[in-house]
Amino acid sequence: MVMTYFDFTEFWSSIWTKWHFHPDVLIGLAVILALYLWVIGPGRIKLGLSDTPATSKQILMFVSSILIILFSLISPLHELSDNFLFSAHMLQHVLLTLIVPPLMIAGIPGWAFKPVMKIKTFAWIARLLTHPIITFSAFNLVFSFWHFPALYATSVDFHSLHVLEHLMFISTAVMMWWPLMSSSKELPPISEPAKMLYLLGLAIAQILVFAPITFSDAPLYEFYVNAPVVWSLSNLQDQQIGGLIMKVGGGVLFMALFIRIFLRWAQSERDNTKRLQKKQIEINSVKNKTSSSFISSVNS
Repeated sequence: MVMTYFDFTEFWSSIWTKWHFHPDVLIGLAVILALYLWVIGPGRIKLGLSDTPATSKQILMFVSSILIILFSLISPLHELSDNFLFSAHMLQHVLLTLIVPPLMIAGIPGWAFKPVMKIKTFAWIARLLTHPIITFSAFNLVFSFWHFPALYATSVDFHSLHVLEHLMFISTAVMMWWPLMSSSKELPPISEPAKMLYLLGLAIAQILVFAPITFSDAPLYEFYVNAPVVWSLSNLQDQQIGGLIMKVGGGVLFMALFIRIFLRWAQSERDNTKRLQKKQIEINSVKNKTSSSFISSVNS
């Protein structure tokens, strides 16, 4: 197959005209956004969910998550990922799994799930799907599964399968982030020490999945071997950049959160220790005063 090399300036200027307004993406996101706005608006009052409305920050975060999904799936990034660069596909996956889900969860008020959690079957399923062992396993298994070269190539060739891939990525990523970020009393987050262990496991899993891609001495994805070469990137260089985007992006994010949670937990423990010491000092002071009063009364 004859490879086509694009001039950087020419290709960069032309790629920005490649927008794909997939009806399934537009309709799906419109339905999700409409449901969210109804729940935090008329639904909150009609169902008696809460006296406290969603904050502007929460609304901004949820809407931002929808806009990032929209950008990922209809913008020139989608054109790059589907037809030219493996690294662009990995950048798309970073947005869909590491940026969108935490924004989406942070944008959902804790009271939003009250009605459905009253349904026993739904509550049982929701607690199962947000259990940290299930969420950790589901995310990493799905991510590994879709990056097998043969399945990856098939998903790029067939739009319906590609849609399924993205739906599985986003849904399992939301599951993965839930134990870390939930504000729901019915589906609460895990403890701070458990969060650190969870994040450490996620960082290690990212390395295990993407190290073979990053350090391979030959291209693994035939689809991109046969794709036009852009910006003088070889197929192997493109693959290695893609592996680094996921491995470093995910690893750095998870470890940064690990450090933040550790510092917050350590400060909380220090504060608790100080409160206990202060309380003990007060107790000892009361005991000493009581003892002194008793001795004085005996002596008198």
